[in-house]
Parts: sequence; C-alpha cells; structure tokens
Amino acid sequence: MTGPLAEVLDGQHAADLRKAARALLKHPLLLARGRHADEFRLVRRHASELREWFDRNTGWSLQVDAETARLRKIPGVLTDPTHPAREASRGAAPFTRRRYVLFCLALAALERGEAQIALGRLADQIVLDAADPRLVAAGVEFALERRDERLDLAAVVRLLLDLGVLRRVAGEEEAYVSGVGDVLYDVERRVLAGLLATRRGPSTVRADNLGERLAELVAETALDSEELRFRAMRRLLTRRLLDDPVLYYDDLTDAELGYLTRQRGFLTARITELTGLVAEVRAEGIAMVDPDDDLTDLRMPEQGTHGHITLLLAEHLAAADGPVALGALALRVRELAVEHGGFWSKSAREPGMETELVEQAVARLTALRLVSRTPHAVVAHPALARYAVGETVIREPGSASVPPQRKATS
Repeated sequence: MTGPLAEVLDGQHAADLRKAARALLKHPLLLARGRHADEFRLVRRHASELREWFDRNTGWSLQVDAETARLRKIPGVLTDPTHPAREASRGAAPFTRRRYVLFCLALAALERGEAQIALGRLADQIVLDAADPRLVAAGVEFALERRDERLDLAAVVRLLLDLGVLRRVAGEEEAYVSGVGDVLYDVERRVLAGLLATRRGPSTVRADNLGERLAELVAETALDSEELRFRAMRRLLTRRLLDDPVLYYDDLTDAELGYLTRQRGFLTARITELTGLVAEVRAEGIAMVDPDDDLTDLRMPEQGTHGHITLLLAEHLAAADGPVALGALALRVRELAVEHGGFWSKSAREPGMETELVEQAVARLTALRLVSRTPHAVVAHPALARYAVGETVIREPGSASVPPQRKATS
C-alpha cells in the first residue's frame, strides 16, 4: 500500500508502538485488567517488535501472555540505592531493609500457598520462615507482635496489591494492623511467577558479598569475542540512558566511553525513535529527557512546599564553589522560610524542621544524579548547573530544555 493512507497507517503504527514502549518503561509489569488495561492491549499487539527491540538494545526480555506483560528490566547500575520501593499512595515512606526482607519472605510463602490466603496466615508463615538460622545470623527477626512490624507487613501487602500479585476479597489491612481483624486475598499466581527479573536463579549464586551476588544474578554469557563485548556495552549504555536521569562520562570505563563516543548518535537516535525521549548532550554527559514530562517517577521541579524548597536549594548548591555542609543548608532553609514561608505549608515553617526538609531535598537531588552527599556535606554534579540563576547554556543542535528526570523502574 502506498500514498496518503499508507502514511497515515504507518504514522499510527509508530505512535502506538511508542505508547506501548513508554507504558512498559513506566510500568514494567502490566495486567490485562485494571487501570493499565489499554496499555496492556497495545503492548500485546506490538509484542513482537517490542521484544526484538528490548532484547537487541538492552538485553531485557519481554514476556507477554493473555493476562500479563512483563519487561524484565536489569538496571545499568546494580547498587543504586536512590530508587527504593514504596507503597502506591502519595508520600509513602520508602521501603526499609526489614520491609524488603518481608517482601521476599511473603513472595516465598505465596509461591508455596494456595489460591487464597488470609493476612494472618501469611504472617504466621513469614514468622516461621524468619526463624531460618541464616536470617537470624544476619540480624533479621520477625515476631509481628508489635504494631510497627504489622505496619511493615501491611506496606508489603499493599505493594503486592498494587503489582497485582494479590487481590483483596474481604477485610482491610488497617484492621489487621490494629489487631481487630483479618484480610482475605486471591493470589494471582501468573503475576507472582513473573516478578523475578534475573538471568539466574538466586539459589545458584555462590558469591558472598552483595555486589558480587548482584553481578552474578544478572551476568551475561561469557563475552569471549569482540562482537559480544560490543553488544554488552551497547546494552549497558542503552539501559543507563533509558533509566538514569544523567549518564556522566566520568562514570564509564575507557572502553565504554570510547564506544559511546563512536556510537552516541546511533544509540540516542534509536531511543528517540522508540520512546520520544530527546538527547541533551553536554560536555560532562548525556540526559535523555522527556518533552512530555510523563516518563518519570521523580520530577524536578515539583509542585508543593517540598518541591519549592528543593528547587531553591538546587539554585543555592549550583552557585557554590565546592561542597556545602548539611548544617549550612539547614541555615539556608531557615533564611528561605523568612522570604518564602508564606507559600509553604505550616509544618514546614515550624522551628526545627530545617534538617528534615534538607534531607528530603538532598534525597531527591541525589536520586536525580544532580548531587552526591558525604556524611556531612553535599557536592553538586555538573547537571545541577542548569538550575543556576542566570545560567547561560550551550547545547548541541536538537537538544531539549527539559530538566533531567528519573525514569521509572521496577
């Protein structure tokens, strides 16, 4: 088919493929039912093209069946702590080490269980499993008798509900936390089976320390030829461009930097074609930014009191000549409250809140790779310069002017 109709159909195909790819990047686990049903149908329709693209360019596998679509993402940086799991509710606290362990124990219990399970029964199974001598030796203990422990378990269950592993049949988690009731769930075993995103089964890993264990979980086959090594670098760099707010050249090995220098145009064009993300290239690195301001789970700037404070501190840090002490940032927040406090929430203006406000702002800036922190100070990264007051920016042709954003991962 040729002519205007063919052009329209080709354009619609490309637009639908882009929507499907963006849906997977934002929600790597999509269900046929629920709020992402339309995105799931698009992914299923374009599954073959998406599977080929992600496998070739990132090494991520895509599995699609009648009920689920699962993009098994492997992060470019395995030890990045700035993107913790959270409940779906706005403002929910990040998962702690205990919640992560509870999450894993809950998955193990659900895998062995029946099609339905009560929260109290799940808790009992977790307590039994937590008595494993290896967990005890690691300092992990669960009795689930205290309210804070039950709150942690409730947070884990709400994440499982959001992922679609569980469906609530009767009851509420609050009743269980208060010790006055229980909750019954259906277990979606197909969704449960698709959660694990590794190349190897965890039981086959033999390394002792965390970094080596993570590397073993996602290790590719032996890279015993130049072609395979180049493929591994292409996949790693594409993963980092898709997932990280900024890819700094200083973070790359000489071989990776050399490959990126030669193939930058090809890599960024492939990403732009599929996702609509646009490359912003600077002397220090590359950011794939989203003109639609949608493909991110962490925005900068953001509305509200905390977003305003973060932006003001970003301007302050961008103008600094070197590391800025956390105490100095707290003093700066106190000064800013005098000037801008009328626009802030009442709690943010209370005496003594400066330290907490600084911690929240620095955590966001760190996750966006705009700063790094030491125990007592914060160091600005080059990309933070875009928030300097009166900044003069030199960009390459075709680059965007959208702030770096943290792409969604799971």
